[in-house]
Amino acid sequence: MSDRSHVSVKRRQKRHFRVRKFIVGSAERPRLAVYRSNQHIVAQVINDSTGTTLAFASTYDPVFKGSKTGNVEAAKRVGALIAQRAKEAGVSTVVFDRGGFAYHGRVAAVAESAREGGLIF
Repeated sequence: MSDRSHVSVKRRQKRHFRVRKFIVGSAERPRLAVYRSNQHIVAQVINDSTGTTLAFASTYDPVFKGSKTGNVEAAKRVGALIAQRAKEAGVSTVVFDRGGFAYHGRVAAVAESAREGGLIF
C-alpha cells in the first residue's frame, strides 16, 4: 500500500468515527452500514445494542459470480438484495451509515435501491 493511500484510508476512518458518534443502530432501527472498495461493495444491517448482524449482502455473493462488481449497477443490485434480506429478517426501518464515504455514486446507488426495495430511512 502506498503512503498516499494509507492517508486516505485514515482520513475516511476519521470521518466514519466522527459520524458514528451520532449514528447508532438499535433493535427498533438497526444501522445499514455500507463499505465500498475499488472492486466490491458490502451492506449490512446491524443491531449495535447486541452487536449482531441481522442481514448481509455484498458483491461477494455467488449471485454476482461472473459479473462486474465495481460499478453502480452492481451497487443497485446489492441495495435491492439487502432490502429483501432485511425484510425477511423483520426489519423495515433503518439508520443509514455511509461509512465515511461520500454519498455519491455506488454508495448512493445502494441507498436508493434499498429505499425502492422498501426500507425506510
